Amino acid sequence: MKSVITYETLRYFTYSNDKLIRGSVRGVILDFMGLNGNRMFDEDPERGVELAGKGIAYMVPYLNPWNWMNGQAVAYTDELLDALRGRYGLGDGLPVVATGGSMGGLCALVYTRYARVTPVACVANCPVCDLPFHYTERPDLPRTLYSAFGPCGADALDAALRAHSPLHLVPSMPDIRYVIFHCEEDRAVNIHSHSEKFVAAMRAGHDIEYRTVPGRGHCDLDEATWAMYRGAAEAAIAG
Repeated sequence: MKSVITYETLRYFTYSNDKLIRGSVRGVILDFMGLNGNRMFDEDPERGVELAGKGIAYMVPYLNPWNWMNGQAVAYTDELLDALRGRYGLGDGLPVVATGGSMGGLCALVYTRYARVTPVACVANCPVCDLPFHYTERPDLPRTLYSAFGPCGADALDAALRAHSPLHLVPSMPDIRYVIFHCEEDRAVNIHSHSEKFVAAMRAGHDIEYRTVPGRGHCDLDEATWAMYRGAAEAAIAG
């Protein structure tokens, strides 16, 4: 089946800095938006320019802002990467790192599990990790999750939440590098219910680094920790 997303139409579906890269593309950093994120870029952000200078393609997929990395979002992201690979004659060996914060952090983790070509690493900031619990955590969330995985009955919805919940996916998460950051004063995604439980479960059989940030709220990394977050993604490209 012919893909809807081609290199010629790529920028309708994602931000990409690839046209700024001089020389070969060394890898791709995916940056998934959080809940309600619907921005489209009409000029290159600082991060895109910076990474282009290092030969790294930076892509911010324009997914449904309530997608929760459902099946359509996984397939959509696969198409984006395939279009980029095809344009530059790059094979499946091109290293990809999945990143994001909040729902975007969940997206990075869940995409890592279901991607057609598994990323080499995942770096997440204050990620949602227990999706069934998150359904109950705030009153604004049930409608978004029902939108992503419904309409369906309660049993089917619960199964869908578990199938897209990093904590419940631990036994099948791929053997790659994971770096998780979480702010200790997060009031939107509780650190104890999400990252702490996920990291504890992952430590038994996965390469995972966990950094907590004291005195900061949801996704509000300090300057030094932002540098660590960005550096972790770039280091994974370098191998």
